[in-house]
Amino acid sequence: MSRKIDTRPPFESLNGKSPSQLFGKLKTPCYIIDESALIRNCEILASVMKNTGCKILLAQKAFSNFEFYPLISEYLSGTEASGLFEARLGKEEMPKGEVHVFCAAYRDDEFDELLSYADHIVFNSIRQLEKFGVKAKSSGKSIGLRINPECSTQEGHEIYDPCASGSRLGTTREEWDKNITSELLQLLDGLHFHTLCEQNSDALETTLQAAEDKFGDIMPKMKWLNIGGGHHITRRDYDIAKLEKCILYAENKWGVQVYIEPGEAVALNAGYLATRVLDIIRNNGVKIAVLDSSAACHMPDVIEMPYMPPLYNAEHEKPDAYVYRLAGPTCLSGDIIGDYSFDEPLSENELLLFGDMAIYTTCKNNTFNGMPLPDIYKLSLNGELIKLTDFGYKDFKNRLG
Repeated sequence: MSRKIDTRPPFESLNGKSPSQLFGKLKTPCYIIDESALIRNCEILASVMKNTGCKILLAQKAFSNFEFYPLISEYLSGTEASGLFEARLGKEEMPKGEVHVFCAAYRDDEFDELLSYADHIVFNSIRQLEKFGVKAKSSGKSIGLRINPECSTQEGHEIYDPCASGSRLGTTREEWDKNITSELLQLLDGLHFHTLCEQNSDALETTLQAAEDKFGDIMPKMKWLNIGGGHHITRRDYDIAKLEKCILYAENKWGVQVYIEPGEAVALNAGYLATRVLDIIRNNGVKIAVLDSSAACHMPDVIEMPYMPPLYNAEHEKPDAYVYRLAGPTCLSGDIIGDYSFDEPLSENELLLFGDMAIYTTCKNNTFNGMPLPDIYKLSLNGELIKLTDFGYKDFKNRLG
């Protein structure tokens, strides 16, 4: 599945200033998180909450820069975690918000500590509910089970589709009917499904109908329904009215509290990666600009999705332009970001700026080849650049021994 590029220009928060004017003095590569863009996204999400009564959580797997948690907590209801460390981070850095946790399988040696952080615990299988449910319930936690409505709405690779055949994520109705007992059912407060990936609300509408077809008889017995993430709510072409219609339908039909847990929607187009050209080489007529940033290390979704990130003052295809293949400095032959078209030739040490780099970057980057992790800055509302953290040799070395 190729990741979509937002129809909203990802550089509009620069307010007409060039990357060199704003970031020319920074050591590259570095990430810049745009506070104004985060606020804009949070305001959109808060309006959905106001209009429907739903609760929206920050899915930390996409964006976990906790410097911004106090800001986000002014708008959203809490955090969603995928395990122990994210749950602790949410509890420590957004203490007034709810902490929800889903994991495909919980560990015995971590579960007690996890209970000290979480408000909601969602299990992936009936076996996990049977194993840990009583302990979680007796600790005062709200208990959920992830269901699999077996409704694929994505196009592309199965690796991103929780409803693909043979998926490990979620309990199918067949497994429910075989294994659920009245005692286990009494433990449950809610159901959870997460089937989308960067999709519009028409996909939710389809999935909600499938969930009703499969589990509609169970829904009225629940207190809440979590409809997961993958909703690109803050994308300009997203149909918010249809989303709100779906939420209100679930609330009115089943009497449940609806939760949504987007990650990308919170920080979509709210960050940049500044980088410089180290060298320009040619191979069989292809001009290749080697950058000081790496797709493999600093923006791994470029390779994993795959996709081409937006780049300031460049296009993906433009006739009669200067075309360069942008690549990283590592030894990985496939450390390639993509082919971009420019109006002018590139030169060594030129500053380039990738957009939409707040999500799945700082939380997924790595030090392959001994590549340093990029520093992280905040672009504040008043235009000030504030360094949040920096990294060096010790950060690389201490991971290894």
